[in-house]
Amino acid sequence: MADNKIPYKIYLNEDEMPTSWYNLRADMKNKPAPLLNPGTLKPLTAEELAPIFCEELVAQELDETTPFIEIPAEIRDFYKMYRPSPLVRAYCLEEKLQTPAKIYYKFEGNNTSGSHKLNSAIAQAYYAKKQGLKGVTTETGAGQWGTALSMACSYFDLDCKVFMVKVSYEQKPFRREVMRTYGASVVPSPSETTEVGKKILAEHPGTTGSLGCAISEAVEVATKNPGYRYVLGSVLNQVLLHQSVIGLETKIALDKYGIKPDMIIGCAGGGSNLGGLIAPFMGEKLRGEADYRIIAVEPASCPSFTRGTFAYDFCDTGMICPLAKMYTLGSSFIPSPNHAGGLRFHGMSTTLSQLYHDGYMEAVSVEQTSVFEAAEMFARVEGILPAPESSHAIRAAIDEALKCKETGEEKTIVFGLTGTGYFDLVAYQKYNDGEMSDEIPTDEQIAASVARLPKVE
Repeated sequence: MADNKIPYKIYLNEDEMPTSWYNLRADMKNKPAPLLNPGTLKPLTAEELAPIFCEELVAQELDETTPFIEIPAEIRDFYKMYRPSPLVRAYCLEEKLQTPAKIYYKFEGNNTSGSHKLNSAIAQAYYAKKQGLKGVTTETGAGQWGTALSMACSYFDLDCKVFMVKVSYEQKPFRREVMRTYGASVVPSPSETTEVGKKILAEHPGTTGSLGCAISEAVEVATKNPGYRYVLGSVLNQVLLHQSVIGLETKIALDKYGIKPDMIIGCAGGGSNLGGLIAPFMGEKLRGEADYRIIAVEPASCPSFTRGTFAYDFCDTGMICPLAKMYTLGSSFIPSPNHAGGLRFHGMSTTLSQLYHDGYMEAVSVEQTSVFEAAEMFARVEGILPAPESSHAIRAAIDEALKCKETGEEKTIVFGLTGTGYFDLVAYQKYNDGEMSDEIPTDEQIAASVARLPKVE
């Protein structure tokens, strides 16, 4: 069954780990549109961003020309606790599918947060500590980001305030308790603790919340409390920069064995995992050095790429954050309470949106029941219980491998396994009990939300 030349797991040595992050925007001829001040509709300056984000992170956010940014030694030392992460050949999945395709996955779940989010959390906490701040605020959907940030803040002795999307707060109490164990305070969002939360609850009574709602609350608290800054686990350019360690390690491991992938697949919510995984491969594509099929996989319940509009929009439901030009369903869009909580965001990274708009990558949306069908198949043959978010990529990888079975093509598929699903057992229970349904927004629902997009010339 196994190819003796390729081990089941390809591990790198510590001295093979990347020492710099890769800034994908440096190789983009068509740069992402700038963030806009919601009041003036002018590009945001570093001075305007400074009250919201840490100074060094502002510099990273606005940098479009420096291809490689050194990873500070303190961050690299922390990375060594769980990195390099393995690149795994899915021999058992290949056998199950009886496909000629060769399938690899980069596994990011081998840390206590259970996901890739720690790669950026530790970086953002480091820069907050370096600036002498008291603490940070953030939002979290499924809880992976909140867990990762609580761990990072504990490490650097920072206060951590987390606004957790209400439906996830209720569905995933144990994820909440991990955050509290690491010292974070966790509030279900939208809440009555902020002005914007009260406003959202008044407009949407009984809402289960969204990442857009939680972002609004976290930003309000950060800007009203001296010594605090807001940090974000996805969407922003700085986050994609930090997550590039995933793709850089993946490419080093593949190059070590002379493997060239035909397609790279990642789940897409705000863009952190996808952007990090594809970064060096997309860089080669942009420079004309190689070509790959790059596929973003999103939930049919929140299909910003496949059914969204490429336009300026607020990143948050409360409409207090900067405007970003991205594929969006409208900041007032509240997704159904599906279980891929980390993919429950109305928009997409400006960098990935521009690349998609320019035709450098493609996107597909998949329904939740088919995602869990793929997740259970993967768990039974590969021995890892995958997170629902990751399982979107698994679904697409299986579908592509089955196409290879039909055509006889021996394609090489690489996908990102962003984390584990041990805190998502309520979702697995609903699937196993036949109680899971596919809730897909209507054209009318999306149109109503998009109609409220801000008017930007």
